[in-house]
Amino acid sequence: MQTTFCFDFGNSRLKLAIFIGRELKDVVVLENDHPSSVEKLLEQYQPNKSILSSVINHDVALEELLNKKTKFHKLNYASKIPITTPVGKPETIGADRLAICSAAVDLYPGHHCLAIGLGTCITYNYINKFHEFLGGSISPGMNMRFKAMHEQTALLPMVQAEHSFPLIGYDTKTNLLSGVILGMAKEIDGIIDAYTEKYNHLRVMLTGGDMDFFVPHLKNDLFADPYLLFKGLFAISELNNV
Repeated sequence: MQTTFCFDFGNSRLKLAIFIGRELKDVVVLENDHPSSVEKLLEQYQPNKSILSSVINHDVALEELLNKKTKFHKLNYASKIPITTPVGKPETIGADRLAICSAAVDLYPGHHCLAIGLGTCITYNYINKFHEFLGGSISPGMNMRFKAMHEQTALLPMVQAEHSFPLIGYDTKTNLLSGVILGMAKEIDGIIDAYTEKYNHLRVMLTGGDMDFFVPHLKNDLFADPYLLFKGLFAISELNNV
């Protein structure tokens, strides 16, 4: 069976998903974007294909290595994808958003879809039943909100996200946790409600590294998958690495 490497270089983490056939076998967090970080993995798995989604200025030598060792594709606005992008400047669409949207239509073809990515920022991505990605919205992510309150005030501490905290905070830390996590949960539910009122039979998906902090606090029905972006990358790789 063929092996495919799917790289996701986000603002916070550099990750690699390893597919054997169509099955996701493993996800690896890379230390950096230097070719040496993936050379041993290339030797171990001997992938046939690879694809890179990057929203950072990564080391171009990695692309050269992947192109040499595999059938390589770098995701961009000109890639073959299972959606159309009738927006004003398609070249400005983040590669991560293209991958999430591609996974959405692969899961729910012929439906209105709202794919929500929880990473450095929250991205709300709307794809209609004709598989047109029409855009959406972007707002600050969880750690960005914690960091902003710490850096732009004199006394508020920097806190790390936790799963357990009260609605009514009893000290500074729990006030910050409640404000950020529950505040974001209400934002996400509110955006979903707004789309649901506008579009019938809407399918909602949630993904991203911070997903688990929010799923218990959301009232709307949705499909939660931390690997949605990787599954979209795999689908795009299959279209482009032929």
